[in-house]
Order: sequence, then structure tokens, then C-alpha cells
Amino acid sequence: MGSLVMIAAGGTGGHLFPAQALASVLQVRGVRVILVTDERIGALAETFPAERIVSLPSATPSRRSPLKVIRAVIKLSRGFFAARRLIRETKPDIVIGFGGYPTVPPVLAAALMGAPTIVHEQNGVIGRANRFLARYVTKLATSVPELQGAPDKARAKIALTGNPVRAEVLEAAAIPYAPPAPGGELRLLVFGGSQGARVMSDVVPQALGLLSPDDLARIRLVQQARGEDETRVREACAGLPVEAEVAPFFADLPARIARAHLVVSRSGASTVSELAVIGRPSILVPLPGALDQDQAANAQSLARIDAALLLPQSEFTPERLAKELKARLDDPERLTKAAAAAKSAGIPDAAEKLADLVVACAQTRP
Repeated sequence: MGSLVMIAAGGTGGHLFPAQALASVLQVRGVRVILVTDERIGALAETFPAERIVSLPSATPSRRSPLKVIRAVIKLSRGFFAARRLIRETKPDIVIGFGGYPTVPPVLAAALMGAPTIVHEQNGVIGRANRFLARYVTKLATSVPELQGAPDKARAKIALTGNPVRAEVLEAAAIPYAPPAPGGELRLLVFGGSQGARVMSDVVPQALGLLSPDDLARIRLVQQARGEDETRVREACAGLPVEAEVAPFFADLPARIARAHLVVSRSGASTVSELAVIGRPSILVPLPGALDQDQAANAQSLARIDAALLLPQSEFTPERLAKELKARLDDPERLTKAAAAAKSAGIPDAAEKLADLVVACAQTRP
């Protein structure tokens, strides 16, 4: 039997996609994997490369309700003792967490039991769960060179690996950027993360309506719209001389990013990593109101190298978006330069780098 790695990840795509990428690399290396997560994993359980998937009790404490905090702590405590039993049973060589409160019980239990542990932070600002765990773990793996919010005592543990991306993203990254020809079509891809974003449905069709007929005829739009917004986006686009494809979900999103001349999207960690690895220019609208402003930090990592335009949602108006689209229609070279800048920031071998770190730390197990 080979080495055994226990991966802990919250049951959302932002945590599970990099965990899945790491698990795939470990599997190729002959390393066995157990995934610890929560009930939100859903259909991803069918494709996650693990010999066993275990759901442990977990909850996210709410600062607004003391009662909910107490309930969450009780549930996390149950998860902690369940994780201890699981670790005693399976004896993993190392436990690595990918953020979210479902990672706290197994990573904390492993650390207190003396096992090597790693947490991986996908965002530019460390999340609350990872910030809590950072003081206990062996290593803190990061996706960006300058992680904001990490405890001072944990900074010596930081190792830059990048954010692991799926195999589909690496396939898309092999497709060179084909800049729009002067006067030619501009392929515009719009999405709002795994759950969509209503603001995209509100703003994008109106922005297109502000363009001239000649400019609008050059746009080829692919837009993700939530199920409840899909009909009105379709109807709005049908009233414009624009070629549009609208759907609530795109299973082949990495390939669509590769085909795009310009992407308009939220700036979750996975999205920003995929834009960089594939190398595509973007207009990024961070999710407003986030406690840690992690999406703003993610977007800034591309904006500071002119790979993306960061637009706070308060500035993401039809008029502003129309202006930005017009500028890129008139100056395709700007898109080409931004695509090259994005590509320069990508870390396509992040999964391999993280796997190397996992294997090295596992060898320190008593």
C-alpha cells in the first residue's frame, strides 16, 4: 500500500477544484487519497479521485447571532471528535486542508495528534478558517506571492505553490490567444462564478444596447445567467443585432475561456487562477460586501500587471461597461497585451508544486 493523504475541503467548487487537481496528481504518483468534506459536495463526489469520501459534521459560525455561534461550535466539536476517530482508523501520513470550516475539525485534530498538516489558501486574503489553523499547521501553501491577513507567527511557514487547476484548464492553456482582427468579431464571455451573478444579467445586455449597430454586430456573446434571469437576458439580447448564447451553466467553461477574446466575471480564486493559466484578458467585478474582500484582492493581482480591469460593482454600470467594450473594440492590441500579462502570472504546475510540498511534509511524520 502507498502513502495515504487525507484531503479536507469545503463542499464548494472554489475549495474542491484545487483539491481535486492535487488528488489527481497524487493518484498518478501512487499516493492514496481520502477526502473529508461536507454534504454540499453533491455530484462532484462522482468524479473526485479518492478511495473514500467522508462527510463530517461542520458549520460556519455567524457573527450576527450568538445562538448560531454556539450551535456551530457544538457541531464543529462533533466534527473534531469524528475526525480524531477517522485519523486513528486510517493513519494518514499527512492531512491537507483547502479552506472553509469543514477543514477545521480534521486539520486541527491531525495537528494536535502530531501529524504533519498543511493548509492551502486559494485567495489573496487568508480566510477565517485558514487563519485560525495557520498557527497549528506545518506549512501554509499560498496561491499568490503576497498573502494578506496571515498571522505573523505563520509567515515563516508560507510556501508559494500557486492554485492547482483542473486538467481541463491545462488543456485550454495550450490554446494560444488569437487576438481579434481590426474590425473583426470580438468574442465576449460573461459569467459570475459557479452560482452565477445577477448583476451580470442586469448590466451586460443594457451595456450592449448602448453600443453602435456597427460595434454591436462585431460582438459574439456567451453569457451565463441564473435560471431565474435566463429568460429576460435572452429576450434583451433578442432585441439587439448581436449573436448571443445564454445558459445557466457551462460544463466546458475552461474551453470557452480559451475561445474568448475578453472575459467579464467575478473574481473568485479559481476564476482568477484559470484566467492567468489560460492567459485571457478580463474585466473583473469582485463580489461586494465580502467580509475579507478576498475577491478584490484576487482581482488586484491581475489588475496591477494590466492583465485585467478591476471594476468595483458600484462602478459596474451599463455606461461604464459600454465604454470599456468600445475601447477594446477600437484597440485590439490592448487585449493582446493583457492576455500576455495574464499568462505571465499563471502557475500551470501548481498541482505538481503542491504535491511536492505534501510529499516532503509527509516524510516528517514521526
